[in-house]
Amino acid sequence: MPSPPATVTEARQMLAACPPERLAGMIRRFSKDPRDGVRQLAAVAAARLARIQAEDRRLDSLMARQDKLHSLGFAVVAGVDEVGCGALAGPVTACAVVLESSCRIEGLNDSKKLPPERRIRMADIVRTSAVACSVAHVDASEIDRIGIRAATRRAWELALDGLGVVVEHVLVDGNDPGALRIPTTSIVRGDSSEASIAAASVVAKVARNALMVEAAADHPLYGFDVNFGYGTPEHLAALVEFGPSPIHRLSFAPCSDQEALF
Repeated sequence: MPSPPATVTEARQMLAACPPERLAGMIRRFSKDPRDGVRQLAAVAAARLARIQAEDRRLDSLMARQDKLHSLGFAVVAGVDEVGCGALAGPVTACAVVLESSCRIEGLNDSKKLPPERRIRMADIVRTSAVACSVAHVDASEIDRIGIRAATRRAWELALDGLGVVVEHVLVDGNDPGALRIPTTSIVRGDSSEASIAAASVVAKVARNALMVEAAADHPLYGFDVNFGYGTPEHLAALVEFGPSPIHRLSFAPCSDQEALF
């Protein structure tokens, strides 16, 4: 057994360097130390270990349904989510992600629950950690032509096709599995309960937001770099003043009520 820490500073350093799998034992030893400072450090470390264990349990639960599908014989399971369905401008964007069942990405969650900077970092981690990841956009003109529901399913299909692997089952967010050619499970709030859907939600949102920031340079009147095409008061006021741009969805009110500027 390692000797007790000579100082409180040494105890702090030992606890900070201790891997999670050995931390419980060190906490038990330090909790019995006669020095108040060391016992206080042990209490802080115990709280940290509890947070680590809670996150481990959460991440395990995010993978539970995929693990069940693997046990049923589905070797490759993809999660799919989309963003931009309710926007007035820009594409609907879908992402498909395949994760190994052993994959655990600390902090992974529904994209709406992550602050913007953290979301961008998480998207990079997902792309690095995933077996395969693919993003697809269906633009405003296609949405106007076939409708938003069909356009969303088209984005799903394109994202799945872009994975480069043969997917045997798909997990999608929501309560409508659509008409995919692959066996599909639709899950309400899947972006916060399924790892692969959460991963897809993050990558899709980051990719679409980046596209809308680029669009803002070409169409500076509408604030696309701030509203990302959604109907904020400022965006609606710009529509009234300037009319729709080429990337607005003319089948969506109030875009359909305005005379086009271009």
